[in-house]
Amino acid sequence: MASETITAQEYITHHLTNLTLGFHPEQGFGFAHTTAEAAEMGFWAIHVDTLFFSILLGYLFIWFFKRVADRATAGVPSGAQNFAEWIIDFVEDNVRGSFSGKNELVAPLALTIFVWVFLMNLMDLIPVDLVPHLFAQFMSLFGADPHHVYLKIVPTTDPNATFGMALMVFILILYYSIKIKGAGGFAAELSFQPFGKLGLPANLLLELISLLSKPISLGLRLFGNLYAGEMIFILIAIMYSGGIIMAVSGGLLQIAWAIFHILIITLQAFIFMVLTIVYLDMAHQEHH
Repeated sequence: MASETITAQEYITHHLTNLTLGFHPEQGFGFAHTTAEAAEMGFWAIHVDTLFFSILLGYLFIWFFKRVADRATAGVPSGAQNFAEWIIDFVEDNVRGSFSGKNELVAPLALTIFVWVFLMNLMDLIPVDLVPHLFAQFMSLFGADPHHVYLKIVPTTDPNATFGMALMVFILILYYSIKIKGAGGFAAELSFQPFGKLGLPANLLLELISLLSKPISLGLRLFGNLYAGEMIFILIAIMYSGGIIMAVSGGLLQIAWAIFHILIITLQAFIFMVLTIVYLDMAHQEHH
């Protein structure tokens, strides 16, 4: 798609625009046909591609583990059972090491976060032009202009997805903080730590900043790292239109970055999981 018909800037902008469904002030309800239309649809517009791929990968995660559970045996385990058990043991070890309370939700939540975020991040290793190009050609059969068909296949490059997950973790933090400590105990923790009752204004300011920074850091860290990784893949793809030497160089760079990116996508899923466990552990701890 990085051809002579579009500039590098247009190519980058095209790949960074979501398939957006919403209400446009002039065009009415429907899909955005330009990046400007997508921006003008406002807050309530839906990124259809983010929802589709995140739900699809979530279903894949559930299907795989349910299939393994249904076929699990006490005898010689299959390769799929070994793999699933290895992931479960890995998550349980991290929960035991980071969570000191008693809550049956934490381990399943940690497993879901790790595998689901990893699968969404893994989509970044698919060539940037492959799926969008196939989708554009498919939509052209229905009269759509391929240059105005947008599709992003990596949900974690969309801040709506990463901050949505971070917000749900934040809601759990608030819920268990109030459930374990009581509303008064949670309010006292925000008001009287760390400087005691005389330092209430400073305590409240510091604790609120610390509390609100948790979902922001969770969502922003995941989004920033994956967005940057996707941008590098897009920039490398532009090299294929610069002649044979640039194309060969781009191919080598793409392989090298993909290998290194495997570490990034795994590490970001791990960090999101561990921080969730740690934050929930803090919510279960009572200060006296």
